[in-house]
Amino acid sequence: MISVDDVVVRLGDERVLDGVSLSVEEGDFVGLVGPNGAGKTTLLRTINGALSPRRGVVEVAGEDIHDLSSRAASRLVSTVPQTTQLSFDFTVRAAVEMGRTPHRSRFGTWTERDTEAVDRALNRTAVASLEDRPVTDISGGERQRVLIARALAQTTPVMLLDEPTASLDINHQVRTLELVRDLVQEGKTALAAIHDLNLAAHYCDRLVLLSNHRVLAAGPPETVLTEPRLREAFDTNAVVSRHPVTGSVYVTALPDVGVGPGGEAAGQVHVVGGGGSAARVLYLLSAAGYTVTAGALNEGDTDAETARHLGVDLVTVPPYAGVDESARDAVEEWVAAADVVVVTDVEVGEGNLPNLDAAAAADRVVLVEERPFEARNFAGEAGRSTYERLRGRSTVVGGGEVVGAVRAALGQRGGLPDASGTPTAPDESDERSRPSFSHFSPSSPNES
Repeated sequence: MISVDDVVVRLGDERVLDGVSLSVEEGDFVGLVGPNGAGKTTLLRTINGALSPRRGVVEVAGEDIHDLSSRAASRLVSTVPQTTQLSFDFTVRAAVEMGRTPHRSRFGTWTERDTEAVDRALNRTAVASLEDRPVTDISGGERQRVLIARALAQTTPVMLLDEPTASLDINHQVRTLELVRDLVQEGKTALAAIHDLNLAAHYCDRLVLLSNHRVLAAGPPETVLTEPRLREAFDTNAVVSRHPVTGSVYVTALPDVGVGPGGEAAGQVHVVGGGGSAARVLYLLSAAGYTVTAGALNEGDTDAETARHLGVDLVTVPPYAGVDESARDAVEEWVAAADVVVVTDVEVGEGNLPNLDAAAAADRVVLVEERPFEARNFAGEAGRSTYERLRGRSTVVGGGEVVGAVRAALGQRGGLPDASGTPTAPDESDERSRPSFSHFSPSSPNES
């Protein structure tokens, strides 16, 4: 439905698109992603005919879009702009009726066909109840649906959307992309520039990643959103995993912080966990710049999968197996090499008692307690005895205090956070090293 072949676009002296090629099949929802300034909006404006390329060809439904008149091009491609602001106090219905302009001659009369197209668009986007209200009096989310309704009234096979969720709250972001996906399932072809990688991965059939004015990658989300490509495109340290609820590809950006002046790691930490209890701890310690090891963990365990996504060295045993002698020896080596050992709020059974025994031999231990030990002890008196010995050698903290406790154990600035998670002696370097997660960040498996 859309074919872009070797397109070059210059704006003044700047080359904004540099040999861009891509295709969008009929009935697909394709997301255009990439850093600011990569050329996403310019590419959309080139596809709808608003900009002419210095080189290359853009075809829509087999037609060279730049050989067509503006009216003819607008019968093939409709555009939902980035901004939802409309300058005049048009009613909602009048704004949607503007979508019929490409289908009417200059002095043509309004037809029943035009009315039917507008009515369908108003109903399909759930704004019919607003049709008599001025567009300036409705919310941003409602205005976004009005703009989509205007594009629907245009009755084009292709819809382009420029950052359709950029100024919306999460509720309207989801409603907008749900609507676009439904329209695609009904036969529309959509290409949307989307700034949120996780929303793009969840809703789009395919993604096109623009970087440095070129296509860096194109294909299904799991093949495009890889850690090396995200590092190249966004110059950021990101972890790619699967969302625990939706199963979609999920990107978590981690700050590059907590390193010494020469770029060395802040210290080495070994994490003992299991059953998802260590997933968030692994993220936080990695984000804070520590060299992290983990184990022993069962293959397939959530913590083991998280460790692999983060590039953490780990010791594993087969699924459902206990920690054998070989695995225990490996854990003891990691514990001996670590500056600090962190034991998470893990359930304790006979199979993982060797992990706790090994941790109890460490010089510095941070023990995370979020549930009473009795609620997670499945090893009877042996479990209680081992845990009490470990606890007696540990700094005991809540789940949100791990990084601060590790810092304190190593004598690093920032100290042990209080119950609110704020370090007791904060300074500028601590603020930089505190990881942050967007509101789309999945909860840790332990929390869910």
